[in-house]
Amino acid sequence: MEKMKGVLEKIPEQIRRLLIVIAVIITGVVTVRYFILPSSLTDRRFHRESTVQRETAKNIVFAGASVCGACHADQAAKKKIGYHKTLSCETCHGPAQVHIENPATKPTAPRGREFCVFCHAFDPSRPTGFPQINPVLHNPIKACVTCHHPHDPVPSETPRECSACHAQIASIKTVSPHALIGCTSCHTVPAKHKITPRSVKPTKPETREFCGKCHGKESDRKDAPKIDLATHGERFLCWECHYPHRPERM
Repeated sequence: MEKMKGVLEKIPEQIRRLLIVIAVIITGVVTVRYFILPSSLTDRRFHRESTVQRETAKNIVFAGASVCGACHADQAAKKKIGYHKTLSCETCHGPAQVHIENPATKPTAPRGREFCVFCHAFDPSRPTGFPQINPVLHNPIKACVTCHHPHDPVPSETPRECSACHAQIASIKTVSPHALIGCTSCHTVPAKHKITPRSVKPTKPETREFCGKCHGKESDRKDAPKIDLATHGERFLCWECHYPHRPERM
């Protein structure tokens, strides 16, 4: 006992006070938890059952895409092979359970431009290749459904400008030294790329000499930076070190 007392006396006063406070807190928590709080607040089974009851009592508002397809087979079939195939019907049409119970109650059918731009307005955080537009410039005033069928949004007429799909690249290119160079100056674009862009892709320059036409020291393009192709960059293709759409960034 005296030995323990001696050990305690060696502990600094501040530590001893802190230990007393911690002991009081632990004692208080245990007392409240096991002797004061009613079992309804501490019983996990009670909480689990009450949560289930609360959730099952809520009205069902979403019907589910499979239910929609049972009645709207044509629209479902078109959507299944279109670019919106991963979207649920209720993403655009809103909760449809009331419509299922009473077909006379029609779901919403957004037709204004402001709805589609939630996903398709230009946002640099979206992946390259995701269809993005500038709503101010892209067919201003017209409703999106004028050109795009919502269940299969590929337009009847392929956009003529590359920026219609590659808005992120176009935005970067506008502030680069290559701003005035057309996309097809460096890329050969097969006609099918505009129909199936993910499976048929444009070409990329495959030789160092391609960029050398403007940037080689023998080139007559006075406004382009010059390099010695024999020594600069060794065997690497130019675009493996320089981002072509903003080549001053490496």
